[in-house]
Amino acid sequence: MYRKILVATDGSDLAGKAVDHGIGLAKATGAAVVFVTVTGMWSAFEIAAESEQGVKHPMETFEAMARNAAHKILEACEERSRSAGIEFESVHVADSEPAEGIIATAREKDCDLIVMASHGRRGLKRMMLGSQTAEVLAYGTVPVLVLR
Repeated sequence: MYRKILVATDGSDLAGKAVDHGIGLAKATGAAVVFVTVTGMWSAFEIAAESEQGVKHPMETFEAMARNAAHKILEACEERSRSAGIEFESVHVADSEPAEGIIATAREKDCDLIVMASHGRRGLKRMMLGSQTAEVLAYGTVPVLVLR
């Protein structure tokens, strides 16, 4: 049924449920999993404020923090996959809008399903889809399984 499942995560509790579901689905179907986490672009206003406060190399500091956060998120996914005995790979998309990074990774990795949470860290009211999830549904070409 599925050969390669992309599981999008931002490290939130709800995204963790999507990770578990994606791993379970992969195990049941014999599919491989591609975990993706996307870190956004730095804000010129934030960088300027940090620079004014005397922070040396604020852009490099932001990028290092983003890399470290992504590494921790993906490492947790990898550990869960090893325990389940499924094939996986991890992708960190830096300096991107989440929906764009998710869609591009699904295309590049030839995924035939995207599993993601209904909303992430910027979650909206429970009854509404998060804006990034809505964008993946609207602009992506790969089927999407949305978990609440």
